[in-house]
Amino acid sequence: MNRYKVAIIGCGRVSEKHLKAYSKLKDRIELVCVADTNTEGAKKLLAERGFVGVKIYSDYEEMLNTEKVDICAITVPSGLHYKIATFCLNKGLHILLEKPMTMSSSESKELYELSKKVDKKIAMGHIYRYFPIVGILRDDLASGSFGKITHGTICVRWGHGQDYYDSAAWRGTWKSDGGALMNQSIHAIDLLLWLMGSKAVSVNAKLARRLRNIEAEDVGMAVMELESGALAMLEGTTATLPSDKEAMFSIFCEKGSVSLGLKRGKPSLNIRNEKGHSMNFKYIRKQLSKGGFKSFSYALNPHTGIYADLINAIDNNTQPIADAYAGFTSVDTLMGIYRSAKEGCSVALPLDSDFASTDMQNFFEKV
Repeated sequence: MNRYKVAIIGCGRVSEKHLKAYSKLKDRIELVCVADTNTEGAKKLLAERGFVGVKIYSDYEEMLNTEKVDICAITVPSGLHYKIATFCLNKGLHILLEKPMTMSSSESKELYELSKKVDKKIAMGHIYRYFPIVGILRDDLASGSFGKITHGTICVRWGHGQDYYDSAAWRGTWKSDGGALMNQSIHAIDLLLWLMGSKAVSVNAKLARRLRNIEAEDVGMAVMELESGALAMLEGTTATLPSDKEAMFSIFCEKGSVSLGLKRGKPSLNIRNEKGHSMNFKYIRKQLSKGGFKSFSYALNPHTGIYADLINAIDNNTQPIADAYAGFTSVDTLMGIYRSAKEGCSVALPLDSDFASTDMQNFFEKV
């Protein structure tokens, strides 16, 4: 088996999850180098996580022009994703790209098409696809085990205080981050539509800025019509208590229902058949049979699962579970939500023209 050499661009808080994944996958991954404008911070992070001999650069282009690596992890502010990912793909590297893919629908499409052109993998940081049982549920929903899907809901109440936004100038800005929907909810949107097995064809949305002093929204809601005829409803907010974070997904079907998520860091599962009987243990047994106890450990750090899946995709020339197309469609859907809020009307998906988060500049000042 190949042992892949990896580089990280951006050594902020998310990069710690990548380092934890490398520690679990030492037989397949070797961290060679990192790049961050704050080289002292990068040095401290590597030392704290026990990584020695890793080269540190202040410039990612210099690093990738100097070092020979196979995979590059991009963990910088979202507004920088497009430029850096384009550079990495043109260097012939596979990518693990944090969400959202980019801050505009056209840039996401370009990255998706470029990844196909250069024949390199993009694994998106859509962590919810990698939670245990999720993949099995998707297969059963797709096979019709639960009958026709009527509707689904997402509730992402991922509270952050003002101190979170004040910790970095780019947080909560339309150019580099977006609001509660773009940053905290995009992988939840991705998961719900993936589980429901249908893409959104139209959306109606509303945004609000209630408690946080930021450019973008701290509350957002949307209703999506899917190609299948089912409906999906989204609530995303950071204007809740930071100590009471939750992300819950529910899908309602002709022959049962599926609810799963996280509440204060603890997993929640409620799977029912058409008679209302719990099937939780049935699905736990299925997951144990498929992946053993090891697969449940991915819930503690889903990035381990993302890297394991990316390695498997490279080894076997397949696509990652959360691939470049997932990155593109989730951004296109989210930009449709933003356009709907801005224009005050229903918006058809996929978008017929480009829309970027920066098109929302001064949105709340005009309300």
